Amino acid sequence: MLEMGIVNQSFNYLFTTSTAKMPDSMFIKDCMQKVLAGRSITFGEAERLLATKDIITLAECANVITRAFNGDTVDVEALINAKSGRCPEDCSFCAQSSFYDAGITKYPLLPKEVIIENARKAKEAGATSFCLVCAYREPPEKDFQQICETITEIRSKVADVEVNVSLGFMTPERARKLRDLGVKRYNHNLEAAESYFPKICKTHDFADRVNTAKIVKEAGLDLCSGGIIGMGESLNQRLELAFSLASLNPDEVPINILIGRKGTPLEGYEPIDPLEAIKTIAVWRFVMPKTTLKIAGGREVHLKDKDRLALKAGANGIITGGYLTTGGNKPNKDIAMIKEIGLKA
Repeated sequence: MLEMGIVNQSFNYLFTTSTAKMPDSMFIKDCMQKVLAGRSITFGEAERLLATKDIITLAECANVITRAFNGDTVDVEALINAKSGRCPEDCSFCAQSSFYDAGITKYPLLPKEVIIENARKAKEAGATSFCLVCAYREPPEKDFQQICETITEIRSKVADVEVNVSLGFMTPERARKLRDLGVKRYNHNLEAAESYFPKICKTHDFADRVNTAKIVKEAGLDLCSGGIIGMGESLNQRLELAFSLASLNPDEVPINILIGRKGTPLEGYEPIDPLEAIKTIAVWRFVMPKTTLKIAGGREVHLKDKDRLALKAGANGIITGGYLTTGGNKPNKDIAMIKEIGLKA
């Protein structure tokens, strides 16, 4: 046994030494083959991928992984901010927090008719899924019942569109209720790495978010959980977040890029370089090969026309038509862009 242990240590040393001497292009392709063979890359390998200057090979290999596991279809999702502002959490990036005055329009839960009409318009514009988002810690019972009634009506009146929701923290009973109503996915982002989370939120902790993510999965709902990059975190903390997400086996991961909203603690943060964001997306694809990676908030502001590159560098989903408190591209513009680069909406 001792001899076998020495042999294994020697092998690991030789393997690590040999990969360390590889040119970046060869190392990236080696990692790609590892992922395509169904194995996971290590944190150390992800660090080297994220540090590479060979963004072309990184993007190409991330695209090969995406096509191999997810085909050439792009998930196009529209959402509605169904209840705006007055959230009791102090997330420092969020314009809807009651702790900050970001100058947004605040309103209670929208009437069913308004939400249903928005779902219909999203479907007609080409969206394949529609997400109902509310700024709650967790919905009061009256609002939750109204949301359930709204979901039922969307499902009966708007054919062939997935209904997703994001309502804050969940109980097992409520998660099962949403599943029984036909909700496809539940969104609950981890937002940031566990080691960085205390710097962006103090009214709840990272474990609270992980707990709701696990409740969602256990209830039989698809889990949508992602985060925000560009909040001052280190490159390693971006990888830490990616590996935390991967451990939850999410069906969808939205990658948001911070827009420092006026009135929030992150106002004035320098935007990250677009190619840095694309490298992050590409490396997250190596970490989560089968997940729908969706470029979401901030893409129009930070990526601009480079969102085409992102969809050929690991991403296979977008949010269209606007976000919670900021606008976005028109769906027809996004769908035309997807077709222009040879993919299917």
